[in-house]
Amino acid sequence: MRIPDTKLAEVWDRGFTVVEGFLDADTLSAAQDALWEVYPRPDAYFADPAAYEKFTRSQFAGLRLFPYAPPALNRVPVYPDLLDAAERFLQTREIDCYKIELWAKYAGAIDYDQAHHRDYGNHTIVAPRADGLMPQMTCFILLSDVTELDGPTKAVPIDKTRHLPIGVQRTEMGELFDDEVAVTGPAGSILIYKTDVFHRGSNFKAPGRSRFVMPVDFKARGWRWQGKLAWPNYANSPHWAEAMTMMTPRQRDVFGWPPIGDPYWNAQTLSDVAMRYPALDLSPYAAGVAAALAEQPA
Repeated sequence: MRIPDTKLAEVWDRGFTVVEGFLDADTLSAAQDALWEVYPRPDAYFADPAAYEKFTRSQFAGLRLFPYAPPALNRVPVYPDLLDAAERFLQTREIDCYKIELWAKYAGAIDYDQAHHRDYGNHTIVAPRADGLMPQMTCFILLSDVTELDGPTKAVPIDKTRHLPIGVQRTEMGELFDDEVAVTGPAGSILIYKTDVFHRGSNFKAPGRSRFVMPVDFKARGWRWQGKLAWPNYANSPHWAEAMTMMTPRQRDVFGWPPIGDPYWNAQTLSDVAMRYPALDLSPYAAGVAAALAEQPA
C-alpha cells in the first residue's frame, strides 16, 4: 500500500501516524510464518515459560538484528512502498536504512512499562532540529495484531509537548500518561514517527498475549551525525549474502551498496565482489562500467 501524502503530513503535524493494511497479505503471511524460525510460537512459549528464561532478562531481550535466516523477514525492510515513503518523507532518493530489528514480547516475561522518552538519544550524536530540517523516519511494522491488551507503543502528540525543549530526552514515570495515544492496529499496519516524539513501551493487560514488530529506520544520506547500526559490522553474518542477493540494486543501495555507475565499480571490484557474493547478479553494475568506458574519449 502506497502511504498517502496526508499520512506523511500527519507525522509532521502530530508527530506520528498509523497506516493499516500497509503490507500486502502475501508479504505479511510469509513474514509471520518466518517468525517461528526466530522465536517460539506463543502457544509453545506459554506452555512452558521457564524454558525461555532469556526473555526475562530485560525489556529488550526479544530484539534480533538484521539479517535473518528466513528470506521473508529480510524482504520487509526493503518493501517497495516503505522505500517510497522514506523518499517522500525525507524528500530525497539518497536515503540510508540505518537500523532494522525484530522485537518479540510475551506477556509476563518482564514488566514492559516505560516512562516516556525520545528516541533520538541513540539515533544521533546531537539533537533534532525543531524546524524539521534533517529529520529521521522511524517505523514500527506490526507483524501481529496489537490491541490495548498487547502492550502497544504509546505516543504523545507533539502539540502536548511543545513546552518541553528537545534537549529533554526522558520524563518521570507517569508524566504525560494523560496525553498518550495507544498505537493499535491489525497485523500489517505501520507506525511512522519522528525521533523527537515522546513515546513509551507499555505492559500487557492480559495473560497469554504476545506482540511481534519490526522497527525500521531511515535517514537522508550524508548526515554523518545520525545513525545506529553500521552494516559492515553485520556483513560477515551467514545470512547477509543471501539478503543482498535477493535484493534489487535500489534495495541494496539503501544499505550503502555502491550504486550502478558509481566510480567504485571496475573490472577488479566486479571480479572480487563476485567472489564474495557468487549468487548475486552483478550484470547491472558491469553494464554501468561498460557505459562509462564507452563515454570516455578515444
